[in-house]
Amino acid sequence: MSAPWWDSDDDCSGVEYRAYVGNLPWGTDESSLKDFFSDYRPLRAIIVTDRETGRSRGFGFVWFDDNESLSNAIQGMDGQELGGRTNTVDRANQRPRRWRR
Repeated sequence: MSAPWWDSDDDCSGVEYRAYVGNLPWGTDESSLKDFFSDYRPLRAIIVTDRETGRSRGFGFVWFDDNESLSNAIQGMDGQELGGRTNTVDRANQRPRRWRR
């Protein structure tokens, strides 16, 4: 059962191997972002969208299984082009658990 004051009941105490990907083309979807990183075995990818319009905000996150895959993806993909735009790839900051609003 989900506690109403937490974002989720998922265990957030473990290490998260997540990359921030910025300067994405507006038309990028989650499957194309995951495909873009396919050489590095991504687990999943999300595109961050605006709450009101549902449109992409131009950045997303990609999760990896281990630190080696994450580091290799950052080194190999930072500065690469997707849809005519040069992307920024970096290690994402860890998110602490937070209260729901």
